[in-house]
Amino acid sequence: MVNVVVTDKNFKEEVLDASVPVLVDFWAEWCSPCRIVGPIVEELSNEYAGKLKVGKLNVDENGQTAQNFGIMSIPSLLIFKNGQVVKTMIGAQSKDSFKREIDSVLGS
Repeated sequence: MVNVVVTDKNFKEEVLDASVPVLVDFWAEWCSPCRIVGPIVEELSNEYAGKLKVGKLNVDENGQTAQNFGIMSIPSLLIFKNGQVVKTMIGAQSKDSFKREIDSVLGS
């Protein structure tokens, strides 16, 4: 299960101030590719438990944060480490593709 629902209000606390890397899935209810990626994000959350915090941010409900990070296309998955974006993945991709990107961040 996804660790946290990220909002404009809790973004700093849940993501920027997190002690572990954080994967944030920027999505919207009406977005078909987002519905494809959603279950993959859930699986990744379980597989990387304890190593990676995973959150979902609904761009329709939290537009300020999406705008702050220049989210123009969804789904966009950003990985934050020490409060900084270290990886950006845009669009529906395979689970293996996401895992490669996550592993590259966790390994560094």
